[in-house]
Amino acid sequence: MKKSLFCLVLTFVMAGFCSLSAQIQTFPWQGVDRQYMICYPAHHDGTPPAVFFLHGLGNNITNSNSDFHFQDIADEYGWALIVPQARNLGIGNMWNAGLMSSDVDDSGFLIALLDTLTARYQLDPDSVFFTGFSMGGFMTHRMAIEHGDRITACAPVSGLITNALSAQTPVTPVRLLHIHGTTDNVVGYDSYSSVFGSDLGLSVEEILQYWQTANGCTGEPTIDTLPDLKNDGLRFVRHTYNCGTDLQHLEVIGGTHVWYHNANQTDIAYLPIIHDFFVGANGTGVEEHETTSLQVWPNPNDGIVNVEVPATMTVEVVDMQGRVVIARQLEPGTNTLNLQHLPKGLYLLTSEGKEVGKVVLQ
Repeated sequence: MKKSLFCLVLTFVMAGFCSLSAQIQTFPWQGVDRQYMICYPAHHDGTPPAVFFLHGLGNNITNSNSDFHFQDIADEYGWALIVPQARNLGIGNMWNAGLMSSDVDDSGFLIALLDTLTARYQLDPDSVFFTGFSMGGFMTHRMAIEHGDRITACAPVSGLITNALSAQTPVTPVRLLHIHGTTDNVVGYDSYSSVFGSDLGLSVEEILQYWQTANGCTGEPTIDTLPDLKNDGLRFVRHTYNCGTDLQHLEVIGGTHVWYHNANQTDIAYLPIIHDFFVGANGTGVEEHETTSLQVWPNPNDGIVNVEVPATMTVEVVDMQGRVVIARQLEPGTNTLNLQHLPKGLYLLTSEGKEVGKVVLQ
């Protein structure tokens, strides 16, 4: 009873933590008080997962929070969202991801912060996630390489593996989603930065080869071109590799050095994609449901698809924005769906809110 009461009081106190005026806290590391913010979800089941967001070069917690509204994200997904701040290494706040010589141990700092906050706020030690943008993406790769045994999944965005780190062997295979725009001129897809006038590390192709080796991947990836419904000048192509440990790449054709987060303007918002990738791991706080897989063929197809169901059921075709584009009651046996009026790309088949299959239109 005492433990239950404590948890209830802790949840009450922590709810809306990010909205407090004294939201930025300090953590002593290497003789320096490092700054961080934690946004605790207002509602969650049990111990929430710990999700780190690492900002880009020259940025800080305050600016990042203004852009992303971290408390809203924490409440929506049930995450304990941890936002640490890098130290100023001479050219602004910059994570030590191996891009320059520095004795700042950011890798150790982030793990020490994780351990402290896990104990203080009763976070789930088996559900730890890292994502970050630009230099934060670089640092996310470093955390995956050096501390993958403590991390459930990583999603670096517009960040590379530096040459200094490329010689290291990851401590373990890591579930990883790499997101990058093909026309990024700040952190180039080919690793060249026209802004800094130099190569910054491995190219995206080399990074994927690096993680394929680490994750025990074989063969060619499955490639899905996601629905192109908006006139945004972008195409989102997902590469899913055949690995012992999940590896994906979201190639943003036409994408620049931007975190795309407005689903009203672009076909894909990065955060929901990252959330869905993280949800595929254990311990996210998202309830797992048993699903009934349907027989779907051919796949990919030109819009005419056969769906075999064991009993009468209503099946919905859902696009990657979560919109139901078709709903049909199917009878036992083989049913034919005509989806030729839909844009090419990946669609989910759902029944009673559960995923039961996928359809790829070519």
